[in-house]
Amino acid sequence: MASKKRKTIPGSEKKALPNAKTVGKVDPEERIEVTVVLRPRTASSQGARKAAAEEAMSSGTQLPEQRQYLSREAFAAERGADPEDVAKVESFAQSHNLTVVEASIPKRSIRLAGTVKDLTAAFQPNLKKSKVGNRIVRMRTGGISVPQDLADIVVAVLGFDDRPAARPHLRFLNGAVAGVRGSRAATGKRKKQTSGAKAVAHNAPNGSFTPPEVAKLYRFPSSLKGDGQCIGIIELNDFDAQHKPTATGFSRTDLQKYFTSLGLPTPNVVAVGVASNGSVGANVPGPDPNADGEVMLDIEVAGAVAHKATIAVYFALNTDDGFLAAVNTALHDQVRKPSVISISWGSAEDFNTIQARNAFHQVLQDAAALGVTVCCSSGDDGSSDIRNPQDRDGRPHVDFPASSPFALACGGTNLRGTGTAIASEVVWNDGRGATGGGVSNFFPRPGYQSKSKVPKSPAGKTGRGVPDIAGDADPNTGYQVTLVGGKKGVIGGTSAVSPLWAGLIALMNQKLKTLGKPAVGFLNPLLYQQPSVAGALHDISQGNNDIEGLNKYKARAGWDPCTGLGTPDGTKLLAALGG
Repeated sequence: MASKKRKTIPGSEKKALPNAKTVGKVDPEERIEVTVVLRPRTASSQGARKAAAEEAMSSGTQLPEQRQYLSREAFAAERGADPEDVAKVESFAQSHNLTVVEASIPKRSIRLAGTVKDLTAAFQPNLKKSKVGNRIVRMRTGGISVPQDLADIVVAVLGFDDRPAARPHLRFLNGAVAGVRGSRAATGKRKKQTSGAKAVAHNAPNGSFTPPEVAKLYRFPSSLKGDGQCIGIIELNDFDAQHKPTATGFSRTDLQKYFTSLGLPTPNVVAVGVASNGSVGANVPGPDPNADGEVMLDIEVAGAVAHKATIAVYFALNTDDGFLAAVNTALHDQVRKPSVISISWGSAEDFNTIQARNAFHQVLQDAAALGVTVCCSSGDDGSSDIRNPQDRDGRPHVDFPASSPFALACGGTNLRGTGTAIASEVVWNDGRGATGGGVSNFFPRPGYQSKSKVPKSPAGKTGRGVPDIAGDADPNTGYQVTLVGGKKGVIGGTSAVSPLWAGLIALMNQKLKTLGKPAVGFLNPLLYQQPSVAGALHDISQGNNDIEGLNKYKARAGWDPCTGLGTPDGTKLLAALGG
């Protein structure tokens, strides 16, 4: 590049983990990959960026039949990266002996490979080898810089740091892996289902349900099965020092057993490997029962609700680079074309860099433009959103990516059924875990929440309120599942709510498609601002999500920072959306 002046990428500053110990330098000859995220064409000015966001919000207030989503081709031309920007970054890469592995206009990303020495010279990160627990990771501190002439083009550079980016939001009944260390498994006294549609919707002796029973209580439209739809599910792999995936996956054999036990055909489940950090994600079941439990839960809940939909499971490494790549790949998958994406992974928004949050938020805005709904779990650790008690700081946090205004943030309840209807429903809080929820310190309050009486954020800002909606999540009223290895168990957590809503949205998209109408897409503004849509939700007004004495948030009439606007009446919601 002609310019020798450099500029730090805004928000790229990263801190070391508090329990990390530096153990040496990263081998300068080690070959790694990073992803350079570029600005959208509409982001050449602040005014254009604001206009694109306002357009997405404005479109979201309209019923699906009134909307016009961008085609893939139009999106690439209008919202993708500028080819001139791509060319500038490629020229810069060549000057530093870097290889362009992939350049994507619609994803607005360029994946670069090279030695640590050459990549460090190009972006000047402070990179060390660190030990976190029993694991050795590359850990970056401080910011990342680029030449002055790339400063307005590059939004983020991800991949130098390979610490875990997110955790799954699930809870096993009694706090242990079902079938292991003495936890209660699903009761064996329930009669085998002969048809998913005939499920009797009442709690088992241990409080649990099958997913069709939950769907029945929430009055999901029983005549719809998800035909012609694809549900995208995001899953993150653990990996070894060579970035080879070592954990997180599903078992087809056990899925077949599960759906047979429900009297349902096994959905078409496709594993999709996503490239990031110099490796490709994969379906690797076995070593980690928690991560495997997440994957099996997601597939079994979404698949039981919409068993004729294709379930595309996108696997990527559990890094900020991998997480973003997985969602981007699902969104721009022109083979399977998911109409809804479910994300049951996340972390407190404070612990993500600003550049990573901005890049992710932009992809969720892209989803709105393309008519794809993105459901995100709001977390399982109450208003704290921090799992380990010793790590809690006495302040409330909200989970990311649920805190993005373009995510459909999914909170959790404790659900009791009588067999034909909901007997009671309150905020999920069993003392060990509770639904995530609160107010963002980073994302401003969106217009659709302007009348929702969202309180100030912990930092006193007018922030985005989380969640938007809710569903059954308490492990004490959780979901009967089959795990890898054939063990039966009960799982709860807001991890279950995201695929539950994704399944409902797939059903609604099926109906809308038969009527010649566009998909549900970005649902949030309609939920808040369209009375008939809001009337299709059960308001939850009892309980709180405080598990560490913060006494911050309680349920109330209308929206609240525990269960949002409430849980669905699927039949009413479909009718309100024009189906």
